[in-house]
Amino acid sequence: MAEVIRMPKMSDTMLEGVIANWLKKVGDVIKSGDIIAEVETDKATMELENYEDGTLLYIGIKAGEAAPVDGIIAIVGAPGEDYSALLLSPSAAIPVVEKEQVTTIIPPIVAQTPAIDLNGIKAKAVRMPKMSDTMLEGVIAKWLKKEGDIVKSGDIIAEVETDKATMELENYEDGTLLYIGAKEGEGIAVDGIIAIVGEPGTDYKPILAAESAVSAPAPALVQASAPAPTAVKAPETLKAVEPKTPETQPTKERISEDSIKASPLARALAKEKGYNLAWIKGTGEDGRITKSDIEDYNPSSGGAMSTFISGVESFEDIPNSQMRKTIARRLSESKFSAPEFYLTMEINMDRAIEARVSMNEVLPVKISFNDMVIKATSLALTKHPKINSYWMEDRIRVNKHVHIGMAVAVEDGLLVPVIRFANEKSIAQISAEAKELGGKAKSKQLQPKDWEGNTFTVSNLGMFGIDQFTSIINSPESCILAVGGIKETVGVKNGQFYATNIMKLTLTCDHRVADGAAGAAFLQSLKQYLEDPLKMFL
Repeated sequence: MAEVIRMPKMSDTMLEGVIANWLKKVGDVIKSGDIIAEVETDKATMELENYEDGTLLYIGIKAGEAAPVDGIIAIVGAPGEDYSALLLSPSAAIPVVEKEQVTTIIPPIVAQTPAIDLNGIKAKAVRMPKMSDTMLEGVIAKWLKKEGDIVKSGDIIAEVETDKATMELENYEDGTLLYIGAKEGEGIAVDGIIAIVGEPGTDYKPILAAESAVSAPAPALVQASAPAPTAVKAPETLKAVEPKTPETQPTKERISEDSIKASPLARALAKEKGYNLAWIKGTGEDGRITKSDIEDYNPSSGGAMSTFISGVESFEDIPNSQMRKTIARRLSESKFSAPEFYLTMEINMDRAIEARVSMNEVLPVKISFNDMVIKATSLALTKHPKINSYWMEDRIRVNKHVHIGMAVAVEDGLLVPVIRFANEKSIAQISAEAKELGGKAKSKQLQPKDWEGNTFTVSNLGMFGIDQFTSIINSPESCILAVGGIKETVGVKNGQFYATNIMKLTLTCDHRVADGAAGAAFLQSLKQYLEDPLKMFL
């Protein structure tokens, strides 16, 4: 019997996985334990193991495509076996529900539309176009044509003020302007009728009647539909957009103040090209300069060009990696849910610098300042367990063990491998483990055991020349430590100036778990260990 292979949840934060590479193809005979693909998660590229014996009948996701956790990615069974039912059954419940929801909302709207035959009407509606990506309505700034005028396709019939600019409204129908739907200064929703063009004498009222019937929902049918149907509310949302007040509209008086008559689009285009409007002869009504006049103008025929800079706009869209998506989601959840506060303390690193030199003379591995911070942090956490806690909504979990998460910058974002039981390890062990985990993180070789279970995180940007910064809590942890660089500065003691080395630490705390006094006490202990490193080994 055929069996499906689903996308496994390979990390605690994983929502989907990308098939990096298929190692088997349709028709291959595979066994339980075979590695059939490589999957890119939000933290690493991992091997996908098969647990069924048989033939690979179906591959549902191509290399480079993503599948949600628990989504079907392949099917294994006997050669020639019909597996179509497996592809239909897992998702059958979802379309049925959605279909039922749609049928309870959409049919009432269709039923509201009266059977008005518009085929015989020799007229077409001119609707408000969507002139910008954020536009909901347009305000008629000025009509350039009036009812009864003969208009052609390509004529500019009005100037429309959008949410971003005043633009020309072009007509696309030949005929007579039979109807104007909005006065100057009034707003019309996107796709609303602003005018009707057709043969002289045509009865255009059925077009308006049909529009009104679609916009107005029938009360009895609305009550029969599901509560708060979004499809019924859509017309109301458009109606709720109030037209801009006359004070904000470009009135006739304001336009006439310009010494040269030109459309707003023509002015903008002339400015972009560096043209002086005085050089250009308008072909519009009363010598008005239009967009086409600007486009047809040849600077070499007369006039002086203004000096302007011409550049090329360009950009590149880079798809978000699974890691970047997860970073954005997790940190947003933490930032906007946890009431954070920050505590900063200066650490005198003179003795730590001396101790590091001595340790590197005798230890088999090179000790970094980050290794010393991790060791000191782990010891301070044993004294202040509230800082080593999780916020879990209905309870606070105080961790008795100390697993330090070490933030590591990689090409796609940030990984946090974990040094487990850091308080019980020597500084040499911490240094060796930190180097190993850092290398695995950058080469995407981390496994779940390498990044799960951290109780506290240390983020160090000192090596990048950063003096001080704040970090966002790595949920469900209650605190995170941001480590700045060591900076040589001038100190004062007994009225005497002397050179010293200072490092700033900033603790971000979740106020639901740790208050200011608890955070300050933790930093005091950390300060004692770093300013007198011998205490870390006693």
